[in-house]
Amino acid sequence: MSFSRRAALIGASAIFAASAAQAQNFPTRPVRLIVPIAPGGANDIIARMIAERLAPVLGQPVVVDNRPGAGGNLGALAVAQAEKDGHTLLFTSANVLVANKYLYRTQMPLDPMRDLAPITRVAVGSILLVVNSQRPYRTLGELIEFARANPGRVTMGSSGTGTISHLFLEKLNRAAGIQITHVPYRGGSLAIQDLASGTIDMMFDAIPALLPHVREGRFRPLVVGSAERITYVPEIANVPGMDEALPGKGFDALNWWSVVAPAGTPAPVINTLHAALTRVMADEALAARLRPMSFQPATDATPAAFGEFWRAQEPIWRDLVQQSGATAE
Repeated sequence: MSFSRRAALIGASAIFAASAAQAQNFPTRPVRLIVPIAPGGANDIIARMIAERLAPVLGQPVVVDNRPGAGGNLGALAVAQAEKDGHTLLFTSANVLVANKYLYRTQMPLDPMRDLAPITRVAVGSILLVVNSQRPYRTLGELIEFARANPGRVTMGSSGTGTISHLFLEKLNRAAGIQITHVPYRGGSLAIQDLASGTIDMMFDAIPALLPHVREGRFRPLVVGSAERITYVPEIANVPGMDEALPGKGFDALNWWSVVAPAGTPAPVINTLHAALTRVMADEALAARLRPMSFQPATDATPAAFGEFWRAQEPIWRDLVQQSGATAE
């Protein structure tokens, strides 16, 4: 064996041994779970549920760190630039990982697939269209009829430009030939406050943050974003799905949430985190809390399997962004 080959093998063995030792000792301090939106939204709710259960599995505190801004890009960039040791993670939805690169284009500060490492998905879910209960429209058809007769008058709040809520609003505008005005906020909780007060008319948003207001009668649900009804959530079991409310238009809002790390994080650390998250999401007590909010626990068999799913999702979200005409530039 040549000297250069022997040196390369020794170097590779040393790197592997260092990575293995790092994984064996991981984590050595509190883990920071960055959530790239303001507190109070659906991402924040799920992240805190997971962090609470992940801490005893890892043997270290898991601290949720909200970093809103630029549609989630600021939080994602903070993780991409963090130490590659598994102590800083990103909890986010599909918007940041696959949609934002087509929304922000030249202003995108990172390439998520290049700069972040897949660990696993943790949940999937849909969205819900609600209106202020004082508004006259009681069905999606009535809302569309009013919006068609009053272009631009109906207003919809969202947690930000380019979110799944915004994309599906633009798709609804095009499909129904209407003009509902989009009002982006710095976080879903702020939009919800204004919807409750009547400042805006409607929201497409993740279901957990909306359900308390539905229960208390402040919001009226008109349609779920998935193609079919969500019958396992009692409060909206009778609310039609998009195929029923707007047949033939191909609406099916399925979002997914995941945990990722900085690219270059050692594989043994990634595998440790994957195993811990898989254990957390298998907890039936957690599933029992998620399902009534319309979220289903979902994990991938391996980090590589999640990476394959992630790549396959890019063209789906690219087409959604392009068809909506939305842009964040």
